[in-house]
Amino acid sequence: MKVLITGSQGLIGRHLAPALIEAGIEVVAFDKLLSDSDDRPFDTRNRDQVAAAIAGCRGVVHLAAVSRVVWCERDPELCQQVNVEGTRNVYDAVMASDHRPFVLFASSREAYGSPTSMPVSEDCPLVPCNVYGRSKLEGELLTKAISAASVTTSILRFSNVYGCTADHVDRVIPAFARQAARGGAIYIEGSQCVFDFTHVHDVVSSIVQAVLQLADGRSLPAMHLASGTGTSLGQLAQLALDASGDCLDIIEKPPRSFDVSHFIGDPALATEYLDWSPHCDLATGFHRLTEDFRREDKQRV
Repeated sequence: MKVLITGSQGLIGRHLAPALIEAGIEVVAFDKLLSDSDDRPFDTRNRDQVAAAIAGCRGVVHLAAVSRVVWCERDPELCQQVNVEGTRNVYDAVMASDHRPFVLFASSREAYGSPTSMPVSEDCPLVPCNVYGRSKLEGELLTKAISAASVTTSILRFSNVYGCTADHVDRVIPAFARQAARGGAIYIEGSQCVFDFTHVHDVVSSIVQAVLQLADGRSLPAMHLASGTGTSLGQLAQLALDASGDCLDIIEKPPRSFDVSHFIGDPALATEYLDWSPHCDLATGFHRLTEDFRREDKQRV
């Protein structure tokens, strides 16, 4: 079985590919950091590239997106082109295929917006409050449309995934862990903001489970992957301070107007369908990431 991963070089994709290969699944990688035979970067906005990549694939894990909330606020047009029209291109190619590959769509807890009660279950209203969240909701609606046309689908809403030094430098956990390893200062944009952090290895394990079920022809309900535990940015900063050996300055700033300020997810549905069980708690994962940054810094010397 061959599965296409769009966004294969991102945080989740780079860990998912070897996990799928270990499960006996051939992986087709598609990412803007890779190029086709004409040396053109792969791009979901390029319909021909997408169609060629999907040919012969049993399924698609669609991770490719403008994935940072702040980037989407700065360039909403690009967000729409990649996150919505790029997704439409992928689904057009799926629908045009004779064998209709299954689709796993990577959504986000940002699709919920700012929930009124926690922990959040999947039947909580989807009321996104920023450009990125709205683009993910549009992607979910496109996914439901192809599901109604008999494509086997899954929608997984990720929640603050972390765990790799190659992650975006401005995401909160890698930013804090990097400074914990090096010393200096960290900036908290809203110390009371609370999030549900999930380690990439736990997330990938459940994606593999979803892929295997989709390959058997079983569609899955939309669900989020969440630990059920909330951590404030103030508490995260304390983790960073501890990991640094108290060699860190903490500078507080007000929260950004477009950010969701709180999310804790109920993991029950993912546990039922995907045997979801977060094995890496935040303290362990954060300290592990800090040590990874220290190790890389030593290797550069």
